[in-house]
Amino acid sequence: MLYFFIGLILVILIVVIGNIKIVPQSRAYVVERLGTYKETWQTGLHIKIPFIERVSKNVSLKEQVVDFPPQPVITKDNVTMQIDTVVFFQITDPKLYTYGVENPISAIENLSATTLRNIIGELELDHTLTSRDTINAKIRVILDEATDPWGIKVNRVELKNIIPPSEIQDAMEKQMKAERQRREAILRAEGEKASKILVAEGQKESQILQAQAEKEAAILRADAVKQAKILEAQGEAEAILQLQKANAEAIAMINEAAPGEGFITLKSLEAFEKAADGQSTKIIIPSDLQGVAGLATGVSELLKK
Repeated sequence: MLYFFIGLILVILIVVIGNIKIVPQSRAYVVERLGTYKETWQTGLHIKIPFIERVSKNVSLKEQVVDFPPQPVITKDNVTMQIDTVVFFQITDPKLYTYGVENPISAIENLSATTLRNIIGELELDHTLTSRDTINAKIRVILDEATDPWGIKVNRVELKNIIPPSEIQDAMEKQMKAERQRREAILRAEGEKASKILVAEGQKESQILQAQAEKEAAILRADAVKQAKILEAQGEAEAILQLQKANAEAIAMINEAAPGEGFITLKSLEAFEKAADGQSTKIIIPSDLQGVAGLATGVSELLKK
């Protein structure tokens, strides 16, 4: 009996311990009682009734990411391409998630593929390749509305890859190559243009500086010539002034000396001698000289004195 009671106590302890549940952070437990939903356990310590209650679903409340394989879609202009999507979703209601749909991930995948085909079917190829953000927004709205009864909130939808047919890929690569070459040619032309402009501006600046230098040099030369002429004129004026001053002083000295008639006559003869030595063919003899004889007598007397 002792062993029986000990064994019974051990079994009860095992059953009790086995029915003590601790719900961790970002998790939720869906609990059923006799096959019927009873409640949802949030984070913390919980105890369930053995053999009557059970944890039906252990649900993660974190945001989850599902990468779906490529799906074939046809554009409005009948181009078949492969598009794979990435869906970011989060469970907001564990009860609806548990009882709303049999396989939520598969349901989201099928719904995503159907929605993607409907949206791409209204767009042409070029618009499809350039409208990822618009397509992502439309798919997210449709998926979020459709998965709301399942307790799922779709946060984002991203088109991971858009793979057109190989012939279209080749054409696109050729177009991109031509576009790159065109841009390269434009950049090269702009660079050459800028270079020529810089060279022209440099030449212009050089010519301007050269003209300014020549102008300044001409001004300096003119100033130098002007100063030289001024100095020369001042020198000539000073020489004339000195000459006139010397003549005036000489005249003053002669006047002070009171020269006689003989000295004056001698000076007249000297002046007449200089006139006679000139190139002129005519000589005008002053009236006060009364003949050649009188001129000789005057000279002889003057020399005696």
